Amino acid sequence: MNIGEAATKAGLPAKTIRYYEDIGLVKPGRDTNGYRAFAQADIHKLTFLARARALGFSIEDCRDLLALWEDTGRASADVRQIAQEHLARIEAKIADLEDMRDTLKTLVRDCAGDDRPDCPILNRLGDTA
Repeated sequence: MNIGEAATKAGLPAKTIRYYEDIGLVKPGRDTNGYRAFAQADIHKLTFLARARALGFSIEDCRDLLALWEDTGRASADVRQIAQEHLARIEAKIADLEDMRDTLKTLVRDCAGDDRPDCPILNRLGDTA
């Protein structure tokens, strides 16, 4: 199937599929006219990659997960390790976002939001300490 059909089946833009090909995540065959010819196995890989990326896995994590997915002799511990590390990064980002939210809540609460020029938000952003 061509790239348009592959994109529809995998739920990915054709541009993303071309990128995945450029970086070696998928390697579709070529028709005699030089056009990409995606097999069902390529669609499975693309769908796998779409799901992994939707969960926020990095390209390198996706490369590792894809290699493990294709390796029937893999240890699930290897897969779990990648997922655990990703989960830890997500939890750290959530903690950072919660800190940002709390700081902004305080700044917004402390700002009168009136016609006076004094503004704790700008003062805090301008602090050098």
